[in-house]
Amino acid sequence: MASTHKQLYLCYVAAPYKSHVQSMQDEDYMREALRLAALAAQAGEVPVGAVVVKDGEIVGRGFNAPISRHDPSAHAEMMALRDAAQNIGNYRLVGCEMFVTLEPCVMCVGATFHARIARVVYGAKEPKTGAAGSVFNLFTEPKLNHHARIEGGLLAEECGKVLSDFFAMRRAQQKSQ
Repeated sequence: MASTHKQLYLCYVAAPYKSHVQSMQDEDYMREALRLAALAAQAGEVPVGAVVVKDGEIVGRGFNAPISRHDPSAHAEMMALRDAAQNIGNYRLVGCEMFVTLEPCVMCVGATFHARIARVVYGAKEPKTGAAGSVFNLFTEPKLNHHARIEGGLLAEECGKVLSDFFAMRRAQQKSQ
C-alpha cells in the first residue's frame, strides 16, 4: 500500500470513530461518504466512499482501495463493513445501515447480506455493474435468505459528478502521456 494512502486509510478508517453529533440525517451520512470518496481520489483510487451507521452514529468508514492494497475486494463498502465489524466486535452488523456514493456491485451486496445490514442508501447509479437495480436487483431476489431495504439517488448528482470528474481527469492524463 502506498505510504500516503496507508496514512489516509489509518487516519480516517481504521481508528474507531465516536461522533460528537448524536443524530445526523441521511444527507449528512452521504456527505461523509463523499468526503471519503475524495480521499480515495487523492490516493489515485476510483472515488467511492461508504459509511456504516448504527443508532445514529457512524461506526464504520471506508473508501475504495483495491489498487493500493492489491486487493480486488477492497471496495468502499467492504472497507466500511470491515471497519464497522471491528468497532462493534461482531461480523453481524444487525440494525446497521450503509450509505455509499455509488450503487453497490454484486460482491458488495452479498457482503451486506452476510453482515445483516438493514438498509442500504446509495447516491449514483452504476449502469455497468450495479446490483441494486441497474443491472440486477439482488435486494429483491426472493431466493436469498436476507434482504435489506434499498434506497437510491441520495445526492446522486454530487456523487455522480465526483466520479465523472475523476474519469475526465484520468482521460486527460492519458491523452497527455
